[in-house]
Amino acid sequence: MDSLNLELLKTKEEIDRLVRNWRALLDVMPEMVVLVREDCIIEYMNPSAVAVFGNLSGRDCRQHLCNADDRCRKCCPIILSVSEKQKTGLEETRIGAVDVEYSFAPFQGYLGDRLVMLVMRDITSRKQHELELFSFHNNIEEILQQKIAELKESEKIQQNLFREINVLKRKLQNKDKADEMIGSSRKMRELREMIDQVAGSDATIMITGESGTGKELVANLIRKCSTRADKPFLKVNCNAINDNLLESDLFGYEKGAFTGAAGRKKGKFEIVDGGTIFLDEIGDISPRMQGSLLRVLQNGEVIRVGGNSPVNVDVRVIAATHVDLAQAVQDNKFRLDLYYRLNIINIGIPPLRERKEDIVDLATYFVKHYRQAFKKDVDFLPDSIINRLLLHSWPGNVRELENVIQRAVLMCKNSIITEQDLVFDTKASSSRHNGSIGQYFEQIGDKALKDIIGDLERELIFNCLQKHDGNVQLAANDLQIGKTGLYDKMKRYNISAKMAK
Repeated sequence: MDSLNLELLKTKEEIDRLVRNWRALLDVMPEMVVLVREDCIIEYMNPSAVAVFGNLSGRDCRQHLCNADDRCRKCCPIILSVSEKQKTGLEETRIGAVDVEYSFAPFQGYLGDRLVMLVMRDITSRKQHELELFSFHNNIEEILQQKIAELKESEKIQQNLFREINVLKRKLQNKDKADEMIGSSRKMRELREMIDQVAGSDATIMITGESGTGKELVANLIRKCSTRADKPFLKVNCNAINDNLLESDLFGYEKGAFTGAAGRKKGKFEIVDGGTIFLDEIGDISPRMQGSLLRVLQNGEVIRVGGNSPVNVDVRVIAATHVDLAQAVQDNKFRLDLYYRLNIINIGIPPLRERKEDIVDLATYFVKHYRQAFKKDVDFLPDSIINRLLLHSWPGNVRELENVIQRAVLMCKNSIITEQDLVFDTKASSSRHNGSIGQYFEQIGDKALKDIIGDLERELIFNCLQKHDGNVQLAANDLQIGKTGLYDKMKRYNISAKMAK
């Protein structure tokens, strides 16, 4: 009996020692430990839990810990843990003003009662940081979205500014290059406006006009004022080389395509890829070449001579001709489909005889240019020379005027150009009048009847005086009018006998 009591005493002491050890361990734990009985009475709280919630031992956790009523008994994790005898993973909740991370561990006490150990860690500070971080992220996201929106708006404004700058640059280029197109007549103003309007697009352009009117100059201006101004630019005179050479020149050839084709060679369309090509005298190409050119305009691709594979190209085409292509289509000399492809935008250049008000400006420009080129001390044109220039019909247009002034400056012996220095191509001039009167009226534009009659009368009188080497009497006899009447008309048209010699 004594031995049994001794054994029980030792067991009790061992249990007391273990309890003291566990209590000592629980007392120093930073985590909050709470033991709760099955009836929700708090059995034990370690110092960490007391420091946060106060000493609630012996009290109902529903009233003092959770501030809940009896309804929480149905869903309380403590009760569920006891009844289901299961552990729980880490979960988070808020107890009063404290955010905690907790877990449950159900166990049976040494007296057989069922308990739940609740281990909690104060995460209020962490939750606050998370909330602040979440708010910061939201703010950052909002700020980023705002900045992105501002950047997009700024980029849009920048793009608009770049577009406006480019438009202004093109307009400035047009203004700078306008000096290359001499003349202030209404028709020249309309021509400049047309160039300014269409240059910025990539549309195919057809330039029409008589020889010498300046079709190449217009093509240059269109290219300089376009978005491809810094890209390659090539000019091809379609009438200068034969059909076979033109095809290989434009589209290139493969090795062995013909005798002498030692290797592959790119054509001008490939060389000028991304830029502009000017096809002068397009109305003179053969039907076979018309078909090849149509493929480029329709599909944006070329096939080299001797090859089968198409090569894609991005080229703006500017074409020019002195031929009436519409009439050529009716005469089955030009393909209708190619005509429509080329004639998207038509720019017609008026002949010099339809804008005689520009002759003075053009002549003055050429005098300045050639007196500097020939190092001649030549003054500007006197009125008598200007009158001679205005009376001429200029079948060769601006090119003929330039040649006349160039020759006059070169041959001038003094500082003033005289009538003897002016030499006109009378054969070319007379050939213009060999056509029908209907052809002449097609060329006069929208002049008033009195102006048309005046032009005809002035030119007729001047030609008659030239025929008789300035003899007024002989000219009057030819014209079947009196000498006095002829003098009156000569005075009206600023014609002198000396001018016609």
